[in-house]
Amino acid sequence: MRLSKIKLAGFKSFVDPTTIDFRSNLTGILGPNGCGKSNTIDAVRWVMGESSAKHLRGQSMEDVIFNGSSSRKPVGQATVELIFDNSDKSLGGEYAKFDELAIKRQVNRDGKSQYFLNGSRCRRRDITDIFLGTGLGPRSYAIIEQGMISRLIEAKPEQLRVTIEEAAGISKYKERRREAENRIRHTRESLERLADLREEIGKQLIRLKRQSKAAARFKELKSEERKLTAELLLLRLQEQQKNLQRRHAELDHQATEHQALLTELRSIERQIEEQRINQEEANDVFNTTQGEYYRLGAEISRLEQAIQHQQEIQQRQEAELQQVKQELETVLQHVEDDRLKLEETTDKLADLELDLEELMTEQEIAGEKLFDAEQKRSDWQEQWAELQEKAAEPTQLAQIEKNRMEQLEKNINQNKQRLERLSSEITTYNLDELLESLEELNEQQQTYENETEELQLKQEDAQQALQQAQEEQKHLKNKVDVQRAKEQTLKGRLASLEALQQAGLGKDNKQLKIWLEKNN
Repeated sequence: MRLSKIKLAGFKSFVDPTTIDFRSNLTGILGPNGCGKSNTIDAVRWVMGESSAKHLRGQSMEDVIFNGSSSRKPVGQATVELIFDNSDKSLGGEYAKFDELAIKRQVNRDGKSQYFLNGSRCRRRDITDIFLGTGLGPRSYAIIEQGMISRLIEAKPEQLRVTIEEAAGISKYKERRREAENRIRHTRESLERLADLREEIGKQLIRLKRQSKAAARFKELKSEERKLTAELLLLRLQEQQKNLQRRHAELDHQATEHQALLTELRSIERQIEEQRINQEEANDVFNTTQGEYYRLGAEISRLEQAIQHQQEIQQRQEAELQQVKQELETVLQHVEDDRLKLEETTDKLADLELDLEELMTEQEIAGEKLFDAEQKRSDWQEQWAELQEKAAEPTQLAQIEKNRMEQLEKNINQNKQRLERLSSEITTYNLDELLESLEELNEQQQTYENETEELQLKQEDAQQALQQAQEEQKHLKNKVDVQRAKEQTLKGRLASLEALQQAGLGKDNKQLKIWLEKNN
């Protein structure tokens, strides 16, 4: 299985859809700093299931989405897709039937991350299972980054063991073993919970048995209650029948008394009829008098309501008059406030015009200072370059002299060895010739020693000159730093003056701009 393509869209600096083809087993990506080389390997890590934003050089997972620039708007999602060539069927199992395997990951601004395998939704676990035992993964040894070799050398035995197991392909089986152990642990926990439930259900069964016995006892008592209630009702019925017979006797006695009273009632009704006729005549007189009384009362009420209505109208007119007076005073006060605000605005406008002239003058002065500072900086840079060249010359001379000294020392050592060899062979050669050779060698040695002393003096002079040049270089560097600080200060002041100029011109004050346009 070989990585053949990487498709990126909206991931970090890859805002436009980009496809990177890997046409061979050896592929390199070259480019200047900031061109996206590190973002490419971050995309590979991210698709393989990296969930830590720190390992992707970010603070949160939203940092992988293109966040916009001065000329481009931010995008809403990031997508990266890895396409693997599986024509050699190195990826077995259920994926052996695919000649090409596409793994894609997509994330939105709301933090929702989705994984796709050959266009179908899948879990992050499915992606990590594919790369188990292959040496690939978000933090595998196959991705060698800066500092990784030193971490492997300094790694503890446990950490080194993980890397070796991943390289040997054991991690896949260890992961499966861990999953099996987790399932066994979960099954044990489920069995423990099941035992607890069984115990609890047993307790409930005991309680339900007690309740069933109580219910059976309740049914027996209820049946006995119904029997006793029926007997009680029978006794009450017999008692009511006796009361009914007694009431019938009393009713016959009261019927006789009622007949006597009815006769007396007829006599009283005749008397009432006579009194009613008399009352009707008196009522006619009373109604006539009462009608006249009500008519006079209605007339009085009408007159009182008219008087009250006139009083209410008068009070309402007085209140309206008072309100109109208050509104007139408020309007006059607003007119006076507007006049004062107009005078104040006019004064502020005059002050702003004066401030604007001063700011323009200061801006011109700051521009001249900035131009002078840039000229000085360029001069210092030229002097710095010359000084570096001068500082390099004593170093080169010192190196040359050092090489010559080493060569002379080598020659002296060779002459000493030759002198010793000649001294040992003095018995086999002519003494005069040897003495002459010895004198020549002594003269050569003396000459070499003199030249060595001169070269040492020259080397000391060159080192002193080099030290002076380094001190002067340091002094010039400090001056350059001071000039750069002045330049930054002038740039900041220029930006402040430009902001003050914009504010003085009223470009950010909408009310002032509207007032100026209104008043021409």
